[in-house]
Amino acid sequence: MQRVATGYGLIEGPVWDPARGLYFSDVINGGVHLLNGAGAVSLVVPKRRGIGGMALHEKGGLVVGGRDIACVSLLRAGGDGTTRTLQSLDAIPGATGFNDLTTDRAGRIYVGSLAYRVFGGEVPRPGHLHVIDLDGRMRTLSDGVLLTNGLGFSPDSKRLYHSDARAPLVWAYDVREGGSVGPWRKFAALGDDGVPDGLKVASDGSVWVADAHGGRVAVFDADGTHRRDIAVPLPMVTSLCFAGDDLCDLYVVTGSRGGTSENCGSIFRTRVEVAGLALPPARVAL
Repeated sequence: MQRVATGYGLIEGPVWDPARGLYFSDVINGGVHLLNGAGAVSLVVPKRRGIGGMALHEKGGLVVGGRDIACVSLLRAGGDGTTRTLQSLDAIPGATGFNDLTTDRAGRIYVGSLAYRVFGGEVPRPGHLHVIDLDGRMRTLSDGVLLTNGLGFSPDSKRLYHSDARAPLVWAYDVREGGSVGPWRKFAALGDDGVPDGLKVASDGSVWVADAHGGRVAVFDADGTHRRDIAVPLPMVTSLCFAGDDLCDLYVVTGSRGGTSENCGSIFRTRVEVAGLALPPARVAL
């Protein structure tokens, strides 16, 4: 693996923009950054902390999680820098924030909420899975997820995968007409010490899961069979993203825990044998 960027506290939320490069957040130190095709990194959203998931919006902005779900109009992308709240915490009693998110083909936003402060030493309480429909209204789809993490759809959009880092398991839901889901069930586990974090789905239906304690990306077939592991040079692997013209560039992002300093979180890149799925842009009304 090639290390292409380093010096961050806890990198999360990688999202590929074919026109500009790789967006990523630093949960601890704040901000959203852009790694362009020439390898240069620039700050595109200052200060904002706690962003665990992001997606492009069809209007040119960037959807970000954290203390709320918002769409930021990026100056470098021709926007005016304004931030529009798509969903606030007020609508979810007891919620402390939003973590990872994804989008479906229609452009709905699927996101998990947290019910305790993960970095505050609080006793874990289960959060929920929500969907923000195209008209901007939110529905709660499921509960019982202790530490919501990666989300991703199967190639046919009939199944939604969801990491729970405290279970610790990857769940699967059958997706129903209109965007709702059935009851969650176990899809895969990462072993006794494995902690599933961000995930992405490849074009062959395989599910690629970051192991936040294991220094690897674990790859599972669509039936839940463990296919292989991809070793990562730092132990705290938080998320991943398929990128490049053929979506066969795999970017893997990490935190600093277990590394050489408090700000050694890095981005690694390697080539893989199967293409990923492009993440559809959000189409939720602004």
